[in-house]
Amino acid sequence: MEHCDGENDYMQPEDDWDRDMLLDPAWEKQQRKTFTAWCNSHLRKAGTQIENIEEDFRDGLKLMLLLEVISGERLAKPERGKMRVHKISNVNKALNFIASKGVKLVSIGAEEIVDGNAKMTLGMIWTIILRFAIQDISVEETSAKEGLLLWCQRKTAPYKNVNIQNFHISWKDGLGFCALIHRHRPELIDYGKLRKDDPMTNLNTAFDVAEKYLDIPKMLDAEDIVGTARPDEKAIMTYVSSFYHAFSGAQKAETAANRICKVLAVNQENEQLMEDYEKLASDLLEWIRRTIPWLENRLPENTMQAMQQKLEDFRDYRRLHKPPKVQEKCQLEINFNTLQTKLRLSNRPAFMPSEGRMVSDINNAWGGLEGAEKGYEEWLLNEIRRLERLDHLAEKFRQKAAIHEAWTEGKEELLQKRDYETASLSEIKALLKKHEAFESDLAAHQDRVEQIAAIAQELNELDYYDSPSVNARCQRICDQWDALGAMTMKRTEALQRTEKLLETIDELYLEFAKRAAPFNNWMEGAMEDLQDTFIVHTIEEIQGLSTAHEQFKATLPEADKERLAILGIQNEIAKIVQTYHVNMAGTNPYTTINPQEINAKWDKVRQLVPQRDQALIEEHARQQNNERLRRQFATQANVIGPWIQTKMEEIGRISIEMHGTLEDQLTHLRQYEKSIINYKPKIDQLEGDHQLIQEALIFDNKHTNYTMEHIRVGWEQLLTTIARTINEIENQILTRDAKGISQDQLNEFRASFNHFDRDHSGTLGAEEFKACLISLGFDIANDAQKRTGIMDADDFKTCLISMGYNLGENEFSRIMSVVDPNRMGIVTFQAFIDFMSRETADTDTADQVMASFKVLAGDKNYILADELRRELPPDQAEYCIARMAPYTGPDGVPGALDYMSFSTALYGESDL
Repeated sequence: MEHCDGENDYMQPEDDWDRDMLLDPAWEKQQRKTFTAWCNSHLRKAGTQIENIEEDFRDGLKLMLLLEVISGERLAKPERGKMRVHKISNVNKALNFIASKGVKLVSIGAEEIVDGNAKMTLGMIWTIILRFAIQDISVEETSAKEGLLLWCQRKTAPYKNVNIQNFHISWKDGLGFCALIHRHRPELIDYGKLRKDDPMTNLNTAFDVAEKYLDIPKMLDAEDIVGTARPDEKAIMTYVSSFYHAFSGAQKAETAANRICKVLAVNQENEQLMEDYEKLASDLLEWIRRTIPWLENRLPENTMQAMQQKLEDFRDYRRLHKPPKVQEKCQLEINFNTLQTKLRLSNRPAFMPSEGRMVSDINNAWGGLEGAEKGYEEWLLNEIRRLERLDHLAEKFRQKAAIHEAWTEGKEELLQKRDYETASLSEIKALLKKHEAFESDLAAHQDRVEQIAAIAQELNELDYYDSPSVNARCQRICDQWDALGAMTMKRTEALQRTEKLLETIDELYLEFAKRAAPFNNWMEGAMEDLQDTFIVHTIEEIQGLSTAHEQFKATLPEADKERLAILGIQNEIAKIVQTYHVNMAGTNPYTTINPQEINAKWDKVRQLVPQRDQALIEEHARQQNNERLRRQFATQANVIGPWIQTKMEEIGRISIEMHGTLEDQLTHLRQYEKSIINYKPKIDQLEGDHQLIQEALIFDNKHTNYTMEHIRVGWEQLLTTIARTINEIENQILTRDAKGISQDQLNEFRASFNHFDRDHSGTLGAEEFKACLISLGFDIANDAQKRTGIMDADDFKTCLISMGYNLGENEFSRIMSVVDPNRMGIVTFQAFIDFMSRETADTDTADQVMASFKVLAGDKNYILADELRRELPPDQAEYCIARMAPYTGPDGVPGALDYMSFSTALYGESDL
């Protein structure tokens, strides 16, 4: 090439270099300053710089980094040791790289650089500048130096007092530098105000403007040039070449506009997906927020009807309201994963939903919903049982209280009578016997009073809503009972005092009273038992009641004999009265029970027996129907439950097997999903059977271990698992198509993963993951590697270096922000594969977009709305105008827009 001659012209032998140094030491100072600034202008791209040019290159590390930055190529891995042999090795690698570019290094050895030889170091840097900054400059097939000089002459030709003939004294007055800047960026310098006799002002103006607006570091001070008779040619050439590169790299506006359109289209699509996610997440979280307080409400109702309505509302929630939300939650996760995949493939930062709307936030909210729901149904059923029990006890209390109150009616007046004071002896004896019979009757009623008190206590313990009225009634009964006891004792004492005066006693009346009272109590107890309500839940319980009832019926013949015997006593009394003409005043003085009452109660007992038979038969039939419902539900549940488990295991196997292409696997999974959805009618049928069971108030089922809750959770997990598996295959297809990864490569990744997934769990342990990476050709550090199954930041950086990457801290931080957007400090296998795929693909960067905007703006630091509308399609031009911030630089004009901050925001480096 023509460049080679120019290169050889300016790579002088070492003796010329030595002579230059000896002739004018000021040149060495200029070269130090210029070369240091030139090196730092490139090293800052890697996040570092040098202070002393002969000292900071001694270990070879920054020298190698400089060559990598300016060449865009990777050098051999540097030695990290501190010994001299390591430093010499690194410098040799740099010198070998320079030589590989066709540059002859005359008398420059690694040992001199390591020893800090200033003139050798400066000579080496000049060689690098010639090769990478000046050699490629060519104007009309001239050499590098001549081409650069010709470019300067042409650019400064229109300017007065500027005559560029060389790279030393032609630049001393500073007008040459100012003319170059004004020719390309006239708004930066007011050239008409410059004077040739003021070189210090001219040079400082040019150097300051170049550093501030053209990103050209200040390589010399004005004093260095003005104070030297003949400025150093190499320093001036280096400085001027920076101006050449700053002004000669524009691309065509059409290419820039196309790149911007492409970037903006991707960004618009991603923003729409983000808005859709935010809305769906917000709606789902709002529904959860409204539903949880309803499920957490444990305020009981006072009636069965109200609690059953709550249970029906909960069933509607499970059948009608929750299933669509389960689908929405699953779709939300799928949309989120798809969006993140598209962002990775388009080299965009990961999507971070607004606070409180992360997938983890939705999962936490959903977990709260599930937690509230878990105990709500159980609480409803327990409340229904409690109310059922309370209604039964309250009715029983009212029956027993009514019987007792009816029995006690008039007893106080009877006990307070003083009829014994005027009665005859026979009447006294009768009153005494009658009172003894009353005491017997009173003792017989003691159990009923205790039962009433016990029932009232139980109603209080079960928090019966009408407990105050129950307690008041119970208290009245107990107070009356105590009063009856006291009055009975008082009357007993009075009769016993009178008994000494009375001798005649009517044995028959007494015998009738003694036998009639227990029998009457027995009949009242029998009627009470026959009318007593019962509650059972199993066939065994109703059979027990039926057996007890049969045993009761077996006692009726003996009871009838007792009744006839009691009636026989009364007949004997009547016979004696009739025979001996006994003057009896009224009825039996010992009891209020008469034969008519006994017969009436006996008839009532006989009437209640068949009614009880019928009630037991009906309850037996209801329990048989409940048992049928239990078996019917259990038969289906015992089939559906194992079926769901089998399908879950099959999906797990499908997700790790490799049969055909990804499209074949996707088609297979969708057909599999369809077959699962077709099974939904069986689930609905089981829901119907479950509803019948709940309506029948059946609370247990010994024929199956599956509950409807188990089936529902299993079904929801099955639908979610198949949907997620399909989404994983779709994301693999997106990655493959976007990155050009072949099917064989994907199969290799999957085969390695499956090979080390020993337990077929779909995940890898630490050792399994390490072995899998080694099998794919990665060099993983051995003992120092933390065995967690994933790489932390330091491990990942070491891995990249081992594969040929030499990263500064800033560059490594950028890579970590891509592969670890959530800043967890770890790198997953998928993220690592995405990163490697992306590194091999041609992707857009913020700097490329920024350069494209600069072309459209005519090299200005800002751009106008009219320029955007002229170069871009209308919708994308308006998109930029709406989002670009006003330009605030000193060179701005009204309506100027800041395209630089906009470009960095597109790639997440700032806020959009």
